[in-house]
Amino acid sequence: MKRLIVSLFIIHFPLFVSSIAAQSLPVYLDETKPLEQRIDDALRRMTLDEKIAVIHAQSKFSSPGVKRLGFPDLWTDDGPHGVRPDVLWDEWEQAGQTNDSCVAFPALTCLTASWNPSLSRLYGESLGEEALYRGKSVMLGPGVNINRTPLNGRNFEYMGEDPLLASQMVAPYVQGLQSKGVAACVKHYALNNDEEYRHQVNVIVSDRALHEIYLPAFEAAVKEGHAWGIMGAYNLYKDEHNCHNQYTLNKILKQDWGFDGVVVSDWGGAHDLDQAVKNGLDMEFGTWTDGLTMGATNAYDNYYLSRQYEKAILEGKYTTKELEEKVRRVLRLFFRTTMNRERPYGFLCSESHYETARQVAGQGIVLLQNRGNVLPIRTGQAKRILVVGENAIKMMTVGGGSSSLKAQHEISPLQGLKDRLKGKVEVDYARGYVGDVGGSYNGVTTGQDLKDERSASELIGEAVGKALKADYVIIFGGLNKADYQDCEGHDRKQMELPYDQDKLITALAKANKNTIYVNISGNAVTMPWTKEVPAIVQGWFLGSEAGRALASVLVGDVNPSGKLPFTWPASLADVGAHALDAFPGTWREGKKVIDEEYKEGIFVGYRWADLKKTRPTFAFGHGLSYTTFELSNLRQSAKETRDGRLTFTVNVRNTGEREGAEVVQLYVSDLKASVERPLKELKAFRKVTLKPGESQDVQLSIDRRALSFWDEASNNWKAEQGDFQVLVGNASDNTPLKAKFRLVE
Repeated sequence: MKRLIVSLFIIHFPLFVSSIAAQSLPVYLDETKPLEQRIDDALRRMTLDEKIAVIHAQSKFSSPGVKRLGFPDLWTDDGPHGVRPDVLWDEWEQAGQTNDSCVAFPALTCLTASWNPSLSRLYGESLGEEALYRGKSVMLGPGVNINRTPLNGRNFEYMGEDPLLASQMVAPYVQGLQSKGVAACVKHYALNNDEEYRHQVNVIVSDRALHEIYLPAFEAAVKEGHAWGIMGAYNLYKDEHNCHNQYTLNKILKQDWGFDGVVVSDWGGAHDLDQAVKNGLDMEFGTWTDGLTMGATNAYDNYYLSRQYEKAILEGKYTTKELEEKVRRVLRLFFRTTMNRERPYGFLCSESHYETARQVAGQGIVLLQNRGNVLPIRTGQAKRILVVGENAIKMMTVGGGSSSLKAQHEISPLQGLKDRLKGKVEVDYARGYVGDVGGSYNGVTTGQDLKDERSASELIGEAVGKALKADYVIIFGGLNKADYQDCEGHDRKQMELPYDQDKLITALAKANKNTIYVNISGNAVTMPWTKEVPAIVQGWFLGSEAGRALASVLVGDVNPSGKLPFTWPASLADVGAHALDAFPGTWREGKKVIDEEYKEGIFVGYRWADLKKTRPTFAFGHGLSYTTFELSNLRQSAKETRDGRLTFTVNVRNTGEREGAEVVQLYVSDLKASVERPLKELKAFRKVTLKPGESQDVQLSIDRRALSFWDEASNNWKAEQGDFQVLVGNASDNTPLKAKFRLVE
């Protein structure tokens, strides 16, 4: 009991002292004083031991505060799309608590597919409230690494291929999360674009591609989102690990962008004391002694930024200059989170959070193809619907790596359809294929036993037999979160669908003309049967409300409005990194390092497709609706500009019979440049909802940065005078409206 009282006193010490007159408070506790003055005061009061303690972990997910001064411990947690269940102090196994379930929100590919920044803000706010209830002050996310190849196992956690889209979506997410007093720790900075050898990959990339493609979303998170945390990446750049990298951390992040938050190592991402001290790392987290190999249990005092750093200071190898800077940033994080008495109360698994999850899913699901208007399902005319596929029943919130969750509930696609159509349409089920029959991660289990010993031919035969008697067939296929699919730590080995799904889909399409394929994944897959399957839906990993959200779109309660956040190539040969044999790189002779050269440079995604004039299966920005839209009457604020600022106005009309949302996309083309530039680049977009027959003028603005490229000679952004063209439409391969203007000096 005595220990409990002491703990409560420490945690609530700032509240206790608030009753004392402000003039009698220590400066660091006086919230009327400027933040930097409070940091200075606290820093002066700390001992060397206390300063060393706050810059490294004390458990798997926490670092110590300064109890003598009333600073509580700092608790972090994984979860770009949900708050991860608590693990044991020094083990990855779950702690066995009963109050650490959560709402599993759709993965960030789905959020980004909504093309709705205001929804991203709501997402961040909802996640922040769940984190507050769970006592977390830092959420390890969101992730904004660029989708360079569809084989990256972690693409489902990220925000697509385009730097502008990712930038516009990440900033409000960070703002929403931090409005609740919970820090975002944006990851993985930078160039962490594949998983298989992430600790060994040394990325070789041009400065231009680095700044134009791979850094803008991080820059937006810092400059517009004002992120309080950045997580370094595992990989190397310029032969230095990105958790302590002189160029990316000290030069770009802290000097050029003015980042005033904390740089956190990815778990086990620190490798060298001298670099950890000098190259921008502020807080070290990890697994064992060096984060990579088993050293000792409770090895936190053996971290680089722990006893060995303190010993080196006492021996005169380092001054306290770097230490003071690190601690200053950590104290700034404390005052923004654990010491912020204005933080609201959190709440967990609320109705509003589930509503947010449904909204994100509903706006992010993408209708890729709908020949013959097979969708939405005409429930009044259908008597029997056949649901096929393991992904119709498999829980997807458990697994996939650090984003694995313990959801309070997860509605499967099959259950969602049964609930929605109960008493109206008979819903039958056939397994179709057997994939990953497991369902556990770090002690969290789904409780599902999906074993099925039947052969592929038997499973397909059963499904075809039932399909012949059904009015509609809905196949739920795609990937899952097993190793070598959509999963941390491994990349996919091929782009094709696993588990003989192509055979199943082809057979069912022949058996029933009303076949609908719903792809569950965070990545593109090959689809050799697109001409045979009339309707195709991209269903992502949707979290707790997956089944309800998918059912709502399939039966037409929700009109789909999602747009692809990445190009859907027909094959790996249509991806720059693979066409140029630039993935996964080459082992350096005699070294445990892979040099991976980004030979495609700035030509990622639709930029590569435009360059090579290849036709993807589905284009970046593509997504259909149950209504139709007309874009017309493109106008511009001027035909010449000196500062690059222009506003374009386009009229959008709903020409269909039901309410829906369209995303107006504006691309810019530099018609004559001194360097090779993409045919076009996304520079503005806006989502607008219209009733049948309604029209609205939509304004889209650009600035000089939208016209610029990264000039390697001057090491800065450069916009060259001359002619530019604006292309406006609703997908990267559908931009019928065009206007020209001139940038003059």
